[in-house]
Amino acid sequence: MTESSYYLVEKKGEVAWVYLNRPEKKNAMHMPAWQDAPAIYADLDADPDIRVIVVAAKGPSFCAGIDLMGMMGAMPELMEEQKGGVKWRFIPKIKMLQETMSCIEKCRKPVIAAVHGHCIGAGLDMISACDIRLCSADAVFCLKEAAVGFVADVGSLQRVPRIVGEGIARELAFTAKTIDARRAREILLVNEVYADQESLMAAAEAMALEIAANSPLAVQASKDVLNFGAGRTVGEGLDYVASVSANIVPSDDLIEAFTAFAERRAPKFTGK
Repeated sequence: MTESSYYLVEKKGEVAWVYLNRPEKKNAMHMPAWQDAPAIYADLDADPDIRVIVVAAKGPSFCAGIDLMGMMGAMPELMEEQKGGVKWRFIPKIKMLQETMSCIEKCRKPVIAAVHGHCIGAGLDMISACDIRLCSADAVFCLKEAAVGFVADVGSLQRVPRIVGEGIARELAFTAKTIDARRAREILLVNEVYADQESLMAAAEAMALEIAANSPLAVQASKDVLNFGAGRTVGEGLDYVASVSANIVPSDDLIEAFTAFAERRAPKFTGK
């Protein structure tokens, strides 16, 4: 497992818990937060024992956003005279930041975000790359970038519209308003709201175990097909899923499903 000064990873059976673990800074994202994520998710993707990932946070908040002061040393281009060469050097650094979020979306395992407290800016970028979002009643969300003078450039403007629709996404981006858990549920930013952090974590674990009980082949193929279909036509999606389906059928999991049904027992899938 990749060591990180920002993330704490715990593997519990078939579920991996990835905790944002800088509670003294409300999990504001400094350079290790951005640099360490791809290796962590690659490790979990490659681990055959892990079927579901839950992203949660230690401390009073999920994430207070980017740690601008903590990032300044790694991005001197922000303070240099803005000539072409400076900007050209800056583009790969933005791409690196983008990969911190994209690696979650690319991970073949389903990723559930369990959000409590503040989920601001980069925190919203992160959860928008997750497959499912749950929160506690004290959670608040903000697409903050317009209020601090820059455009959200690591994924929110691409992913949030797919979750809540164009109109709501533009409202959030243009106003930089903070919304509470109730409103987040209304606009479908989150799937469900729970009374407190304890019940949130219990629900996230229950959902993770429910997913883990299904065929890993089928679950991961479903994520792949859903990701491919974003922004494409129904016809393109159908062509793609036909290929995916033909490639995973038959499987040991399919045979086990039929056998378990005939024997009137719960199936035990292996992902083979």
